[in-house]
Formats: sequence, structure tokens, C-alpha cells
Amino acid sequence: MKKARPSRNPKHLAYVRSLPCSICKAGFLSHHRTVQAHHLLKPWIGTRGMSMKADDRNVIPLCLHHHHLLHSKYGSEKALFTKYGMQENFAKLYAQELWENKESLLHIDDDLPF
Repeated sequence: MKKARPSRNPKHLAYVRSLPCSICKAGFLSHHRTVQAHHLLKPWIGTRGMSMKADDRNVIPLCLHHHHLLHSKYGSEKALFTKYGMQENFAKLYAQELWENKESLLHIDDDLPF
């Protein structure tokens, strides 16, 4: 049986990259203007395998600095977010909210990139 390929959605990734960093927006020092779409290490939906990133429903915005810290120093979303006093499952909840609520935003602004 063939494994299902992760869902890819370039418009959703562009939307997530247009948002402020998940940590900087929480009131912590802003380190970098460039925001990346971080694919969760522990997805809220779907799976992730060796050398495979989670599908695009499982992304949150992180600036270059915090994205680098997550991968180089903390190694997990749980460790990074608890370091900043946030819920350990913040990343999963935020990624799910971004994915599920994007449809409700479509009627607000037709210029949104998704």
C-alpha cells in the first residue's frame, strides 16, 4: 500500500509567511522581519516521517531567529514555546486555527493571498 503524500498548499504558506512571528507577536523581542512557515515537528493532523516534513496544514509563522532556535537549540515546539511561557501545545493549536479559520477570512478581504 502506497503512503499518502502530504498535502501542499502554496497559497496557505504565503498567507502564513505574511503573519508576524508566533513568538515576537506575543510580546517578545522581534529579531527579524523575515517570517518563515515552520512545518510542525508534531503535526496536529496527518503524519510526519523520517526526512519528511508535515503537510502544509501544519504550519505556523516564525521569524528566522526563532525558527533557527527551534531547530538548533530546542529541538521541539514544546521546548521552544514553554521557554517563552506559552502553552506546550500552542503550535498545534495555532496551526489548526490558521488552517480552519482561513475560509472565514476569505469574505473579509479579497486581496488575501489564499
